[in-house]
Amino acid sequence: QIGLTEEEIITRISTLLDKGLIKRFGVVVRHHELGYQENAMVVWDVPDEQVHEIANQIKPYPFITLCYRRSRQLPEWRYNLYCMIHGKSRINVMQLLEEMVSEHNWHDIPREVLFSKRRFKQRAANYMSHAGCN
Repeated sequence: QIGLTEEEIITRISTLLDKGLIKRFGVVVRHHELGYQENAMVVWDVPDEQVHEIANQIKPYPFITLCYRRSRQLPEWRYNLYCMIHGKSRINVMQLLEEMVSEHNWHDIPREVLFSKRRFKQRAANYMSHAGCN
């Protein structure tokens, strides 16, 4: 519809990335409309020396859409690794989580499963330069 071949589009996007004019190129998927009615943030209390290893094992799963580390906020919040699981139902989400936990024998790693209660509008990240920060 825009009169360019796939190769031309990829070349133009690559050029923009190389010049630093765009940071990344991605899509926002509306999971709910695709039948994925439930999502849960799984928060893990992973030993600090294992965070990167475990995160790298979590990320390849197709049902994981986010995986990142955050600082603990002790004593109130001990969790330091977060991942988002999308599923067709809560049971499906829990089955996917159990599959991953069993495959890696992570039964002893403390975690909580936090299901979403409401949906927020999804939109792209808003980047600003350091000059724009006060």
